[in-house]
Amino acid sequence: MKTKHYDVFIIGSGIAGQTAAEVCAKEGLSVAIADKREYGGTCSIRGCDPKKLLMQFADISQTTRQLKDSGIKKVPKIKWKSVQKFKSSFTKPVPKETEKDLAKKGIDLYHKSPKFISNNEVLVEDKKITADKFVIATGYISRPLKLMGFNYLLNSDDILNLKKIPKSAIFIGSGYVGMEFCYMLSSMGCKVTMIEMGDRILSQFDPFLVEKLTDELKSRGVKFIFNAEPILVEKLNKNLRVSYKRNDKTKTKKARIIVNSAGRVPAIEKLDLEKANVDFDDSGILVNDFMNSTSNDKVYACGDVSSKSLPLTPLSGLQGYIAGHNIAKGNKKEFQDPLVPSIVFTHPQLAMVGYSEEEAKSRYKNVKIYKGDASGWYNAEKEKAKTYAYKIVVNERTQKIVGAHLLSSQANETINIFAMAINNDMTVDEFKRMIFTYPSYSNDFKSMMKDED
Repeated sequence: MKTKHYDVFIIGSGIAGQTAAEVCAKEGLSVAIADKREYGGTCSIRGCDPKKLLMQFADISQTTRQLKDSGIKKVPKIKWKSVQKFKSSFTKPVPKETEKDLAKKGIDLYHKSPKFISNNEVLVEDKKITADKFVIATGYISRPLKLMGFNYLLNSDDILNLKKIPKSAIFIGSGYVGMEFCYMLSSMGCKVTMIEMGDRILSQFDPFLVEKLTDELKSRGVKFIFNAEPILVEKLNKNLRVSYKRNDKTKTKKARIIVNSAGRVPAIEKLDLEKANVDFDDSGILVNDFMNSTSNDKVYACGDVSSKSLPLTPLSGLQGYIAGHNIAKGNKKEFQDPLVPSIVFTHPQLAMVGYSEEEAKSRYKNVKIYKGDASGWYNAEKEKAKTYAYKIVVNERTQKIVGAHLLSSQANETINIFAMAINNDMTVDEFKRMIFTYPSYSNDFKSMMKDED
């Protein structure tokens, strides 16, 4: 068996892996990178980029439906095949362009999944590779569901590549991925049912806003089954059938497709990390602030697969840069958790940044909560949107804004205003002295933080 040595060997070609590879190569180190899938990673090929591209057509359908009879004569028919072709024009070039760019930087490329055989060796493409340092940047995969008939379940990759919109769909799990695709398909005429083991959707988000989003989707025909445990999936003639337990009773539901949307987990199962003495848990590979494995100093981990990450592309790039820099120049750069806004691309969009009400009350003696239903405000009424709401969290002693939660058609952009405010320790009065464009959703924020008379 052939053996080859590199200064740095990187597993995973998403933004985290690419960034680490480029930093190391720029410093004159010999670098190789391996990926068992297409080069380019999840976000640009089978994640946020293609998802958001498809979602804009769902937004067009929903917005025009709201404005029907107010100037819109007919809701436009979406040609799904053309939409998919448009999406592919973005995703198809990514692997080849990524490989070309990496090779141009002198980085060797491998196209199989490596397995560790010791703390400084892997097997890949029937070759033994040794390296001074390894970077693991393998990202997330769909959480496996242990139920009979699991092989009939689709995942997010399948939904992004649907050849046509199905007549009906069942999603098992109602986190980010499930709710976004629930909205997308339901807005295109698909009858959607959400099966959730908990008692509500989107458990990470504010309950006040989640309830309003749930009611909005119910009004559009989405069905929700809570506190239900799926136990079996069966293939019928045209449909699939899922059996689930609820209130000690077994019930069934049929649909054309059934989707595993029960969340995502670190993609580490096939790496044989135990042979490299790399510690991990459910959060991912355990790393310190230098992105260095806590149990094997030859190994770094960055991006979604690290224990210090959130599924966000800019954060993955930052961690990849830190890992690459520390490999090249010694552990000097530390990762510090930045303030990270989160968004669910439903319609309306649900966004948050900073502390929840519960978190703030556990940290501060007195907390002021501004919350309300803004569906009667101008920005909602001009769109004929039935749902628009907010909750803003303030440390009452300092009057500093410490959390914001928004439900609106523009929340993915406007939440960034609050991210900047919290990052800059702005008080309510300082924020309200700012001048925003009018009439805009950002300008509404000042009205949201008015004290009751």
